Amino acid sequence: MESFIFLFLTKICKFEFIKNNNILIIKIMLLLGLNIGLCFSLYSQNTMSFQKEIEAFRLKYKNDFLTDDNSPLTKKDTAFLRFFAPNEKFKLIAKFSKIENSMPFEMATYSGKTKTFIKYGKLDFKIDSVELSLFIYRNLKLAETKEYKDYLFIPFKDHTSGEESYGGGRYIDILVQDILADNSLMLDFNKCYNPYCAFSSGYNCPIPPKENWLDVSIMAGEKQFGKAH
Repeated sequence: MESFIFLFLTKICKFEFIKNNNILIIKIMLLLGLNIGLCFSLYSQNTMSFQKEIEAFRLKYKNDFLTDDNSPLTKKDTAFLRFFAPNEKFKLIAKFSKIENSMPFEMATYSGKTKTFIKYGKLDFKIDSVELSLFIYRNLKLAETKEYKDYLFIPFKDHTSGEESYGGGRYIDILVQDILADNSLMLDFNKCYNPYCAFSSGYNCPIPPKENWLDVSIMAGEKQFGKAH
């Protein structure tokens, strides 16, 4: 009798052990599923947020042509503005190094005139494991104005220049306060744009210095204008 009871209790314990283990496994699977779902949801939200950020930037960019008295484009012309698809690969953190006691120099423009700049700093970053750098410039004339005193300028060329994008290079504008206390900067090539010279002649568009020619393809930002001029 005692042997029977022992065997009976043993089977019950085994059943409870298996049952409890199964419940534990189910709970773990549910938690994993919730975590995966949460991660996917956050990823989707971040992606949507990035997409909306670029869409808003491009909408403002188009509208600015309609409010600028010096604009080379009409409302109908803005339909020919073209862009690469937003790509988070080209939104990256760059290391900033300030250039002290930078001497003024004349940057050539496509009209033949020059504009006075200083080298404000240097950015170091990587794209696809390729180490790259860009210099940041400050327009001394604009720096004297209240509206543009904090504006900094990053002109560049890359392997798409003259192919998918404008041959004269593209520009990125940033503010002094975009450079963080840890000497980092969020560099977003999705926001690079064409100079007015890409749309019409007669403008003094700075030519990106050779030190800012990137040995990669920046498949982000504005493409070639879709209308001849």
